[in-house]
Formats: sequence, structure tokens, C-alpha cells
Amino acid sequence: MQRLFTTLVFIFVAMRAAVAQDDVVWVQIEARPSLAEAQDRARAYAAELPDVNGFSLGGGWYGIVLGPYTRGDAQQVLRVYRAEGSIPNDSFIAFSRNLGQQFWPIGANALNRPVAADPAAPRPEVQAETADPDPAPQITPAEETPREARASEALLSRAEREELQVALKWAGFYTAAIDGAFGRGTRASMAQWQQANNFEATGVLTTQQRAVLMQQYNAVLDGLGLREVRDDEAGIEIALPTEVVTFEEYEYPFAHYTASGDLPATVLLISQKGDRDSLYGLYDIMQTLEIVPPDGPRNREGDSFVLIGEAADFISHTEARLERGEIKGFTLVWPAGDEERRTRLLGEMQKSLTRFTGTLAPDQIGDEQSVDLVAGLEVRKPKRARSGFFIDREGSVVTAAEAVDGCARITLDDGSEADILSSDPDLGVAVLAPQGGLAPLGVATFQDATPRLQSEVAVAGYSYGGLLGAPTVTFGTLADLRGLQGEETRQRLTLSTLPGDTGGPVVDAGGAVLGVLLPRDDAGGGRALPDDVNFAANGRAIRGLLDQLGLPVTTTDTLAPIAPESLTTKAGQMTVLVNCWD
Repeated sequence: MQRLFTTLVFIFVAMRAAVAQDDVVWVQIEARPSLAEAQDRARAYAAELPDVNGFSLGGGWYGIVLGPYTRGDAQQVLRVYRAEGSIPNDSFIAFSRNLGQQFWPIGANALNRPVAADPAAPRPEVQAETADPDPAPQITPAEETPREARASEALLSRAEREELQVALKWAGFYTAAIDGAFGRGTRASMAQWQQANNFEATGVLTTQQRAVLMQQYNAVLDGLGLREVRDDEAGIEIALPTEVVTFEEYEYPFAHYTASGDLPATVLLISQKGDRDSLYGLYDIMQTLEIVPPDGPRNREGDSFVLIGEAADFISHTEARLERGEIKGFTLVWPAGDEERRTRLLGEMQKSLTRFTGTLAPDQIGDEQSVDLVAGLEVRKPKRARSGFFIDREGSVVTAAEAVDGCARITLDDGSEADILSSDPDLGVAVLAPQGGLAPLGVATFQDATPRLQSEVAVAGYSYGGLLGAPTVTFGTLADLRGLQGEETRQRLTLSTLPGDTGGPVVDAGGAVLGVLLPRDDAGGGRALPDDVNFAANGRAIRGLLDQLGLPVTTTDTLAPIAPESLTTKAGQMTVLVNCWD
């Protein structure tokens, strides 16, 4: 999304009375994380729309905007172009302060251009005479004398004085500590702000000037409908963007406030009874949710935690604290690229959060229930779930190469991270090493003897992608010691499998590993293999790969069968879920 919104410039033109000029604004329609993408999109928009410009937004983002316009014209542009489908529905009003170096059109400097007319309105004719191109700036007389301004300033609380310093720092004029003490640095920054806003530079802000500064500072929150909301069920009062989100339902331990318009934002209020174990459990559960991406800083200490999840298109911030047996907090999910507004809104929510007695009840459960949902929120799911098996007590894993192809992150079973030690696309096998220590229940023993054709075999795997929480075992027969083209590194099996079984161990009737189940690869040319025809990478070929990596394995030449129940247990204990994540 986009980074936006900054300052409203107010010019006062009469003694003790103020009239705000139309502020210069833009309509931001897109933001892209690379300059090349942004240039392509700007070029495409410029072919269809007037007044297209591109600016750096900071943080590696590049925005495409229309303008500049007066505020009224910008609102009309939004209405007309949205209705026509010419711009995205989440386009919004942006301010010049957030626009950096211009990259489109090449060589342009639109920040110094006059305000554009509403493109939806008729264009006026060019006048023969032009106004003075560089009129002298008009200094607005103060509505209070410096003595009167100091007297009104003395009535400010410490918090109000600190808030003025915060606003001056935000405006770029103050760089020292926020301490509420108006010393030489604060006075100098006040004078600089006055001069920049065409006021007499006295170094003492009048009542009206303080109001203008705070209006500028809070302009970024315009249109959010920020107000205090008291949720008696949750026992929380907090400032919420009521023009952006609205209450939907209670789903213990959350009160859900979901997007009410085009801006894809979400707020959750967290409310439950508990102790420190409950708090830490919530911390772990939150990290499994789709709204909390795995990337981003997080911290858990004592009786509180903070979770920040950063995705390409959104950022989520979750914080919760345990006090007097009650866990309360909130989650804010906001579009990426809108960092200034998100940060300011987050600060207002943190500052306003008030707890009062009472929490949501555990029986407050919504109508929609699913194993893919936790308290009405979607659980983050891998892009691919396959199987593998442990080959040593350190937790090294053999799986299919397809299981880990193109993964940004690989996890085993309970979420332990793993790295790829080796991947052999010809053999179709990959070897993984856990980043942390694991304690497998069982490890593979490879069969050294040649198995008999038509002997009984089995495949252990997470057929349903971990949905059942344990591997299943499928029985079949060994149809051939080679592949269809005579490949000696392949074995043909007669059994039915599911994609989740891929990478799992193929074992003989005694539980010794014969190979690794490979993904189904139909013959092509319009031909499809029967459902019960599958292939495995040969165990001896796998051991050759492990020898190259210096990973010793256990072998046996015993072919004695064991009971099916014992086989199921033995195969299941060595089998591990392998998840591939974007």
C-alpha cells in the first residue's frame, strides 16, 4: 500500500481571525516496492489519466499520485475516477510532506507546480495577463502579544507542553528531548516554525498558533473518525478509527472490529482471564495466525508481550499485558506503505488504552467454526505440506526434493526451522538439517538386502498435510526394482497415495527403509498413470548421497516381517511433517 498524509498549511489573513486556505493535496493511487515497477505503473496510468506523477515515499516504496489539487477537487477526483474504475478503490488523499524525490515524469518537479484543476471539470481558458510570479509573503499579525502568549502558555500542563514538542519534532523543527521544558532549543524551533508558516518569529507560540501546529500534526488522522470506544464486554476503552473499522463479533478471547470500507484494516481487542502461562500461550498462538506474519520483531518478557508481523501488503502490531489475573491488549492490522498514519494511530491507541474490570467469557464463540480458524481468525498455512523421515538422533531428515523446492522457509513438525543440506533433483531427494536440536522418537534403519518383488511394503506420511496431527501408513506391494524406463535409482510401487505422503519413508514388512516416496509424475503426452502406480527413490542411491554429506546411517539385512501394528508404530515414529512456507 502507501505512505501518506502530513501537514495542512493554514494562513491567517485578519487580526484575531483566521481563515484556512485550500490546502494542496494529491490523490495517491498506488505504491510499489521497486522503482522499475513504479515507473511501469506510472507510464500505464499516464496513458489514460492526466496529472500523473511519481514520488519516492521513503522506506523503499514509490508512490503514484494524481495532482496537485485543492482539497475539494481531490475529493471530486476520487469520486469520479473510483466510480469509473480508473483508479483503485483504496486510493486516498495524500499530502506533499510525504512525497520525496520525483521520478515521474522524468525531470519534472511537480511539488513546485501550481495546483491542477479538477480533471473532471472543464478547463478554463488561459488568461492574457498573469499575476506577479513571486509575490512577497504576507506575515500574519499575531492575535496575542508575546506577553499575552507567555501568560496563556503558563497555563499549559506538562503533558500539553510535551505534546507541542512532539508536534514540533514531527514538523522537523525540534530535535532535542521531549521534556516539557521550553528552553533555548524549543524556543528556536518555535521561531523556525513561525517563520515557515508566515508568522512573526517571536519564539513564543500564541494560543492560535499552538492550535494551528496541533492541527497540522493531527491532519494525518483526518478521515479516520478517531474516537474513544468503550467495550463493556471486553472491559476495555480505547481510541479506534471508527470510520475505518466497525464491530463485528465476539470470539473469545477477541472482540473483532473489521474493515467497514475500502481500507483493509482490522482491530482486535484482547480480553481473557489468565495467568502468565495463559499469556505465554496466547503469545504462541498469535504467531500461528495469518494476521501475524513470521517476519518482524517480537518480544515477550515478564507479564507482557509485543508481536509485530511484517508482510508485503500489511503490518500487524499486537500487544498484551497481564494485570490482576486479566490479560488485555489489542492487535492493529494496517496496510503497508502507510507508515506515518499507522504509527500515529498506533500511538493514539496505546496512549488511550484503559482497562476496567471484566473480560470476555470463554463461551463467547462465533457461528463460523473450522479447524483452520482460531477464535474466528485464519491460521497461517504453508504453501506445501509433505513428509520426511529422521535418519539420525540429531534430527537430520530425508525428504523429496519437491517438498522443499522454492521455499523461503522450511519447518519440521512443531515449527522447528530447518536448512537444506543438499538437494539432488535427478534423484529427487533432499536432505535437511534442523536449526535447533531435535529428539526424534525413532530413526530410519536402511535395508541392505535386495527386497523380493511383490513383497509387502508400506508408506508412512502426513497424507492430509498434518491435519490429523500424526502420520498415516498405507500398505501396498513392490512392483519392480526399476522405473518404467529401467532407471536403477527408482522402484515402482503398487499402492495409492496422497500428495502429503510425498517424501515419506517406503518400508518393507520389517520396517526397514527401502526408499523415499516421490511425487507422482504422469507419463505426459495425454497419458496418465493408474492411481495405484507410484515411485520411490532407491534406498542405496539415497545412502550414497548421505555418504557424500558425511551422515552415517544404520543398516540391516534382515527381511523378517513384524506385526502390522508394530510396523505402523515403527514407521510413524521416524516420520516427520515437512512444511514449506512462502
